[in-house]
Amino acid sequence: MSDTNEVITLGGGCFWCTDAIFEQLQGVVKVESGYSGGTVPNPTYRQVCGGDTGHAEVSQITFDPKVISLREILEVFFTVHNPTTLNRQGNDVGPQYRSVIFYRNDAQKVTAEEVIKAISAAKIWDGKIVTEVTAFKAFYKAEDYHQGYYRLNGRQPYCQAVIAPKVSKFREKYRMKLKAE
Repeated sequence: MSDTNEVITLGGGCFWCTDAIFEQLQGVVKVESGYSGGTVPNPTYRQVCGGDTGHAEVSQITFDPKVISLREILEVFFTVHNPTTLNRQGNDVGPQYRSVIFYRNDAQKVTAEEVIKAISAAKIWDGKIVTEVTAFKAFYKAEDYHQGYYRLNGRQPYCQAVIAPKVSKFREKYRMKLKAE
């Protein structure tokens, strides 16, 4: 990993879905599933799924800004999840599935706000964008079996029904930004 890499932490529903997308992008060095934004240190998946830790399921994305910009990552983020539904993505309901950007510095905050403004103006979504833009405080890596879940368990029913269609749509739209296979 280079000293010039950046890190952004994004919540857009189930982290299995967002990880499956971002690990395929050129310039993304590492993607980790985890939890952020809550009050309980080192929470477990079971605790977070209970909905009362305050954490969101997130993907922590390390990327090389010389290859892919934060703006490009956020544009992908806003097309692969619904940022207009409060505490929900499809059938996944609860505060742990909220749409949120945890920024690490003022430049990331400004970029996030600019992208939200542009996406709103473009009327890509029918409703108002409810994505939180919040200062990063802590990231707690999820249990090992959550890391790269779709890549390792793509035949599971949830993966086939929920994640595979998102990945297919993403791959079609962002074909030119995919890592070589």
